[in-house]
Amino acid sequence: MQNMKSKFLTGLVLLVTLSGCATTTPVIDERDPWEGWNRKVHSMNESLDDYAMKPVAKAYRWVTPGFVDQAITNVFSNIDDIGVTINDVLQGKFSQSGLDFSRFIVNTTAGVAGLVDVASMIDLEKHDEDFDQTLGYWGVPSGPYIVLPFLGSSSARGVFGLLGDAAMDPTSYFTFYIPGSTFYITASTNAVKYTDIRADLLGSEATAEEASVFGEYEFYRNSYISKRKFLVTDGAEGEAEDLLLNDD
Repeated sequence: MQNMKSKFLTGLVLLVTLSGCATTTPVIDERDPWEGWNRKVHSMNESLDDYAMKPVAKAYRWVTPGFVDQAITNVFSNIDDIGVTINDVLQGKFSQSGLDFSRFIVNTTAGVAGLVDVASMIDLEKHDEDFDQTLGYWGVPSGPYIVLPFLGSSSARGVFGLLGDAAMDPTSYFTFYIPGSTFYITASTNAVKYTDIRADLLGSEATAEEASVFGEYEFYRNSYISKRKFLVTDGAEGEAEDLLLNDD
């Protein structure tokens, strides 16, 4: 009997020891080999959002009438259709490129420079294409997940995608000349654009908090990876999960 008790206690100690090892040994996600760095940047971005972006977005929402807010959103969406059309062509989606270019023409003319989304009123669907998707279409692997300072969730391929998108965005080339000086200043349209986007996402925060109950960082990572896979394959792989906050 004493021998059985001794064996039981030995087995129990061994089980506890193995359980302790299992809980302290981190499980590395092969999609996220830079997780330590990414978590630190994610935390920094969250702090930046709490103390800067969110208050600015709330102030923007408070001072901007609803119809003006919608008009600003429409203008940036219309500009975005230029890049969408180019990426359609680069992916060989010529029929879709015609539809997206038609959206741009209709909204630029009948919609008064995009202030009104007339194209949606006549059932010209808005598509989502970017240079990251184009690279993925031609077989470029996504590479490891990475969280970028200020910009949030991305991937190694996504970094090059952002550079391509910037090259296709006409606002990247807008400059203002300061009279009486020799300086040209690039227009700060992106500040307005991302403030508008952040303001539009204020109502989604409760949903994001509920969805991230098992880990906020994991929620953003898994949502980004799932959504990009869905977009690159046009829905052939995975299910799209909306990444609720672009600023990570």
